[in-house]
Amino acid sequence: MAAVLRGSRYLVGGCCKHVDFAFVSTRSMASKTQVGFIGLGNMGNPMAKNLLKHGYPVIATDVFPESCKEVQELGAQIVDNPAEVADKADRIITMLPSSPNVVDVYTGPNGILKKVKKGSLLIDSSTIDPSVSKEMAAAAEKMGAVFMDAPVSGGVGAASSGKLTFMVGGAEEEFTAAKELLSCMGANVVYCGQVGTGQAAKICNNMLLAIGMIGTSETMNLGIRLGLDPKLLAKILNMSSGRCWSSDTYNPVPGVMEGVPSGNNYQGGFGTQLMAKDLGLAQNTATNTKTPVPFGSLAHQIYRMMCARGYANKDFSSVFQFLREEEGQ
Repeated sequence: MAAVLRGSRYLVGGCCKHVDFAFVSTRSMASKTQVGFIGLGNMGNPMAKNLLKHGYPVIATDVFPESCKEVQELGAQIVDNPAEVADKADRIITMLPSSPNVVDVYTGPNGILKKVKKGSLLIDSSTIDPSVSKEMAAAAEKMGAVFMDAPVSGGVGAASSGKLTFMVGGAEEEFTAAKELLSCMGANVVYCGQVGTGQAAKICNNMLLAIGMIGTSETMNLGIRLGLDPKLLAKILNMSSGRCWSSDTYNPVPGVMEGVPSGNNYQGGFGTQLMAKDLGLAQNTATNTKTPVPFGSLAHQIYRMMCARGYANKDFSSVFQFLREEEGQ
């Protein structure tokens, strides 16, 4: 797809630069042209499926070939590596576990930037360090492409139902083009500011989420020990001032809710290891900005302890089970 060039300004790494490639005119009207998708894990798989459901031809790859099977059966074209995706699509979404994975997928030997087309729109929905997002934006700029960070909130359930929240950072004039794709996978697409601000919003959200889940787990455990039925306690909390997402939508106590990881031995969902990683990002940014986050620090310590004690691959709501085991039950 040929892109129309026009001069614009946007920030990379805090510096205002004149960029001669804000490729939005034809891209905003691109509609159902091919979209690349890299990273088909617990979140990426349903996100790619929703693009297919909306009629977008998807070209996908994953480091684990077996992860590609479901989307391939739904019509996605599977290729061997990110460079091949970039060779065939000029709109690419990545959903990866960590900062090193993102760096490798974009700048590695078989990375996107090896074959990226000028004018390509690169949207990264991974949760990573904001500084890495800025580095990838600068690297993409050198190749004539545009990079935006667009991490998500909502978990696997929202990814499957197309109700994710996207927090988008990047050139504002590119937001409309990004929103066209992201709206197929999410109910809320929010522009946060320049590159890295989407990651900043996500890190703050997940720090609060971890603190809230630990608080809900402690509260439910205490109530159970005091003789309260967990379903009754959850009902009371959810009609009272203690109500929160961890209590009314993602309750950590087995048997209280259906369709959540606590009802499936904490399988699926958002892994404890990933939560520990995100809390580590929050700690790093808090240190760099000299921001006191005492509860965030304690949450990070708890989730790291969980990883060391066999909870790494369980959903982060398994902190309830962890607390129960800590008391010897």
